[in-house]
Amino acid sequence: MPADILAVEDESAIRDMVRFALERHGYTVHGAATVREAREIMANQRINLAIVDWMLPGASGLEFVRTLRKEALYSNLPIIMLTARTEEHDITAGLDAGADDYITKPFSPREMHSRIKALLRRSLDFQSDTTVTRGPLVLDAAAHRLTADGVEVPLGHTEYKLLSFLMRHPDRVYSRSQLLDHVWGPGTFIEERTVDVHILRLRKSLKPFDAEGLLDTVRGAGYRLSVSP
Repeated sequence: MPADILAVEDESAIRDMVRFALERHGYTVHGAATVREAREIMANQRINLAIVDWMLPGASGLEFVRTLRKEALYSNLPIIMLTARTEEHDITAGLDAGADDYITKPFSPREMHSRIKALLRRSLDFQSDTTVTRGPLVLDAAAHRLTADGVEVPLGHTEYKLLSFLMRHPDRVYSRSQLLDHVWGPGTFIEERTVDVHILRLRKSLKPFDAEGLLDTVRGAGYRLSVSP
């Protein structure tokens, strides 16, 4: 699937490796060493996916991702965080900032390609102009917005994608591994307990609207969005 990919990495050797590995698969790769260079590219080129290094000169990649998620134009942009950090709290911080996936250094070009394919496929699946209503919840995919009884519910990027999937498949139980495949994409190397973290945050976001009870935990099986009487 042809796509324009932005690689934001200050180490030229890694940037060149990413370019070589992806261009052989037909992707167009735009390299940037800083956030400023990345912004210049994005101002002139439509980007389908971004690979962002955590540590960048001048401004951190983490903050760059947070900023992108606040902008309507890039709220749905698939983003992979590239990092040498392997601690769980660091990985969670990257996901919380809005990254869809992460890759730790050193990494395999084959693994990177697989993750990119999965993210691009999932991003196309979520590009829908339909509105989905489940109980008091209304999901407006075109506006990337969730409301409960007419009041907007603030959600993080990953929580939105997770709830969007569950709302489109109500009353069906999905295991943690299935949710990782459907929401994060097949081949994602994220621990299953990450799903629990995002379910917990979803419930906290829905609680002020008395809608947290729609998310059921099915012991030994997984989660479902229940809207049946």
